[in-house]
Amino acid sequence: MTHRDWVRLDNASNIFLAARSAADPKVFRLSAETDHDVDPQLLQEALDETYDRYRLYHAVLQSGLFWYYLQDSDLRPLVTPEEQHTCAPIYQAGRRNLLFRVIHHRRRISLEVFHALTDGTGAAWFLSDLVNAYSRRRFSDSDKMLPLEDTSEADEAPVEPEHALSIDSFAHYFHRRHRSHASGSAFSRAAGPAAFTVDDNAQSPAARWNIGRLHRPAEKKVHHVRGIRTPDNRTRVVELTMPANAVLGLARAADVSMTMYLTALFFESIRISSGGLGKARTLAASVPVNLRQFFPSTSARNFFTTVRVEHTYGQGEDDLGSICKQLESQFLPQVTQEALEKKLRWFIRVERMPGLRIVPRPLKDVILGLANRHSNRGLSVAVSNLGRLSLPEPAESHVGRVLFHVSAVRPQFCATSHAGLLTVSFTSPFVETDHIREFARMLTSEGIDVTVAAERVTEDEIAEGLS
Repeated sequence: MTHRDWVRLDNASNIFLAARSAADPKVFRLSAETDHDVDPQLLQEALDETYDRYRLYHAVLQSGLFWYYLQDSDLRPLVTPEEQHTCAPIYQAGRRNLLFRVIHHRRRISLEVFHALTDGTGAAWFLSDLVNAYSRRRFSDSDKMLPLEDTSEADEAPVEPEHALSIDSFAHYFHRRHRSHASGSAFSRAAGPAAFTVDDNAQSPAARWNIGRLHRPAEKKVHHVRGIRTPDNRTRVVELTMPANAVLGLARAADVSMTMYLTALFFESIRISSGGLGKARTLAASVPVNLRQFFPSTSARNFFTTVRVEHTYGQGEDDLGSICKQLESQFLPQVTQEALEKKLRWFIRVERMPGLRIVPRPLKDVILGLANRHSNRGLSVAVSNLGRLSLPEPAESHVGRVLFHVSAVRPQFCATSHAGLLTVSFTSPFVETDHIREFARMLTSEGIDVTVAAERVTEDEIAEGLS
């Protein structure tokens, strides 16, 4: 039997296994829209080249007695036409398969990834190199490819041209006793989890192992969006496309970031479409933060955390501008390097508790699943802004929109911009789209030109598309 290198899956990624469901398989999609119909043969050649550079993407997911782990494989990915619904399940227990897929449909090249493998930034690096490799083959005047740049939220592209992901980032920054992955196989270096470093002497033992902070104190009653679930649990996707600079101008006029401006619009669209929030008048959103902005890392593994912002209607000013400023005032203090370091040090201490480390994996899944459901009770929606992406030539001249969305257990939007176009992709486990219609109306009332495209999910919609 051939020995295969393996790397333990960190707890930050384990949550995606414990929290996945039929409606939310924890898959996300990044797409690049070209100015021509995609050539499948050239795309396959480009995938072969890119795949050889990303050892992490060779991984399959295996389960042991105490943890999940990523194992190197000799599997090869194949480009396929889009035949399944978006964000269809990728990981299935007991099956030895790659944790991503590359698909094409007309002018789109799409990368779908199981979230336990990587995050949006890591996937953007892969998609960038894939599109670059494809463009070199498709256009004879191609220049040398460069890595993807994301200039929106101080995201930095990897500096290592071959994506030699040798740094275990969570461990590098937060685990003083963590074994270094600087040596070892190429797969071990590439698949080493991004990790944060804990100084075990920073606090007393009593404070170090205090897990009471896991329990959220009694707070305001959070509004939860309800609806009719899609017939076969497929994700409802609605894409809004608009000029990026025009929306950025609205955010600047409100003196807030674009992410918080869009979140405030989301809150307002839910309030209006609900016809009244009832007794649960607090709307709360989960917002991911790319840790590479604060702790430089070229690891393509998950390296992010989330912060929570909320607004309670009827307890002060409820106009859009006031909501924007309130959300911004909550968000900014949580995304300083000091605040993030404090938060992540605590999470790592909990992860390293001896009692939890010897808990069998199936029981860990139950514990993490319960913790995830507890966290969900405090959220109404989720938002994610991948920021402004750019590609080198010739890909830059031949790619228009870049789109990003995720499978969703609750209404959510993902935003990204490219070539001057901002796409806000709404996903939901429900068929209703009233809140999206209100979101678009509020933007058009400000003079923003919004284009809407929706994926068909109900039987009537699918039949209409076939007729």
